[in-house]
Amino acid sequence: MISRFKHIVIILFGVFVIPNFSMAQVDFNKKPDDDLGNFEDEFQENFYEGMKQKGIENFDRAVESFRKCIELDGAVPVLYFELGKCYFKLKNFGEAEDAFKKAIDKDPENEWFLDELYGFYVSQNDYDNALKTVKQLVQYHPDYKEDLASLYVRMKKYNDALKILDELDDKHGISMSRDRLRNRVYALTGRKKDQIKNLEDRLDTNPDKESNYLALIYRYSENNQKKKAFETAKELLRVNPKSELVHLALYKFYLDDNDAEKAISSMKTVIKSTKIKPDAKLKVLADFISFVGKNPKYEEDLMEATALVESVNNSKTLIELGQYYLAKQNKAKALENFEAALNLEPNNFGVLKNVLLLHIDLENFELANSKSSKALENYPSQPLLYLINGVSYNKLNQPQSAIDTLEIGLDYIIDDSKMESDFYFQLSTAYTLLNNTNKAKTFSDKAKQLQNTN
Repeated sequence: MISRFKHIVIILFGVFVIPNFSMAQVDFNKKPDDDLGNFEDEFQENFYEGMKQKGIENFDRAVESFRKCIELDGAVPVLYFELGKCYFKLKNFGEAEDAFKKAIDKDPENEWFLDELYGFYVSQNDYDNALKTVKQLVQYHPDYKEDLASLYVRMKKYNDALKILDELDDKHGISMSRDRLRNRVYALTGRKKDQIKNLEDRLDTNPDKESNYLALIYRYSENNQKKKAFETAKELLRVNPKSELVHLALYKFYLDDNDAEKAISSMKTVIKSTKIKPDAKLKVLADFISFVGKNPKYEEDLMEATALVESVNNSKTLIELGQYYLAKQNKAKALENFEAALNLEPNNFGVLKNVLLLHIDLENFELANSKSSKALENYPSQPLLYLINGVSYNKLNQPQSAIDTLEIGLDYIIDDSKMESDFYFQLSTAYTLLNNTNKAKTFSDKAKQLQNTN
């Protein structure tokens, strides 16, 4: 006898695929001639209603409908399966577990029922029962073996987890998801030696695979085995001279080894590479900037490297470039990089300050004035902005506006005699422009007095 669930599916399928002309041949208003018809109609009606209520997340009503179906025919496994899902949504976990178990009792070979029960146990942190269930699932589908390994990790059965992972790797090859789980086990147990041994074995087994070298280089470096990491990187370059990723490690080793020429060559390889992500390139460029800051004779190489990065879109790197050019007294280039960084981080006050001060230094007084005025709308209690604003007004021969902004800014100075002195000097300049020599001298004297106390 076809199960009622299969019967329902067949009916649903028929409703959607039977052409319209065939429907005209059936009198749907005709009442069933026997009790079985009434029974089937009631069963189907309650089942459809249960599915509908479940679909609109009215789980209480769905439970009522599925229970009515069970009263009509308690032998249908899927009813308990759907009932269990509804109980779970209602957080009635005891009833949910019972329903899932009944579904499995009636259809022990159903993978989906077992999978739902497994997920239920995991959600309840009932790892013992989850373990029993996933072991049943493994015989239906080998993918569940990875779930088994993950479960062993949760249960702190790390040796069992590693054993399963080894079996899976041997049978199916390496996978990123299993490697993440494996590395988690090594991290939780502090088995760095085992981790490195595993990677060394992989390299011995497959010495032509670039990823094996790169993983081992990373773990050697992480474990402070820099010599082994360097040797592995050089070996990868020997085996695969066209490798670009290896230079992400090599340039640092060359720098530590004081081999500047090779370090720069590796840096350029990274920056030119189409295989390396932009974030990694920008990190290398930042290291390049730091290196050239201490070794200025390689500045041309830095300029070349910077040109290779067509559009630096990382505020940290742009700020470092700005600081580098500032130290080299190349204020125009410094300003260019700080402004690019400010576009990426408009709320970075430190970068804003550098931009405004550079506009003053480069005598871009109109820009310094408009930008500092706008900045004061966002930072009305920052005295430096009032000072820059006042300086720009003086330079633009607008002394009264300078006085107005400087007098406001004075109220925000706290324990900074150097800045206070600068304010008085600018006020003296403004009154000089207004030919008010008495006030100009007063503020000039105040500025000098504060300078003498520093």
